[in-house]
Amino acid sequence: MSARDDTVEHQDVPHRSVLGRLWQATSWVLLAAAFAILFAAIVIPKISGGAPYTVLTGSMRPTYPPGTLVVVRPVAAGSIRVGDVITYQIRSGDPAVVTHRVTEVTHAPNGELRFTARGDDNDAADPLPVRPVQVRGEVWYSIPYLGYVNTWFTGVRRSVIVFVLAGLLFAYGAWELYAAHREQRREPPEDASVAADPPTEPLKPTSLPTATEEDHS
Repeated sequence: MSARDDTVEHQDVPHRSVLGRLWQATSWVLLAAAFAILFAAIVIPKISGGAPYTVLTGSMRPTYPPGTLVVVRPVAAGSIRVGDVITYQIRSGDPAVVTHRVTEVTHAPNGELRFTARGDDNDAADPLPVRPVQVRGEVWYSIPYLGYVNTWFTGVRRSVIVFVLAGLLFAYGAWELYAAHREQRREPPEDASVAADPPTEPLKPTSLPTATEEDHS
């Protein structure tokens, strides 16, 4: 190998190393983001007893535009205050729900709580007061645009997709670790060039014996 080829090869190694580290960092950021979304949209609601809902209309603009995923957690009716955003069944026992803001808290003649709710973008309050039995919970947090995905992930499809994504993310993370380890082994140590070409000592001049004439006298 010529000296020029050796120089080009040594220059190419750091270049590939920088690109590899950049790709690895980007991959880990994307991986962490995917895990965070999966955790926030599915795992947290599952373990906290909450439920994710998708905002389908624009009644709660600009706070929760259509397509927003809202995660609702159970709440005691007595702790609901004016300004809280609740998700409630339109009719008790009906799966259809509405997510609106509480504008008034009153009591029925029998002493039971009643909530008046209204969408932030609506001019009028909802026509009927909300009973505690209708309340599914209070909005805990929201994730923009993820509601569209939540609408598609329903029933068995959601369970399958979650397991598939978890498996793919785990496999991807394992591959990244292996690739990083392999790249690290490929990189030559800093003193490799020094060890390969040890310095040579300068040659010392050697003195030869001078020829003398024999004395024949």
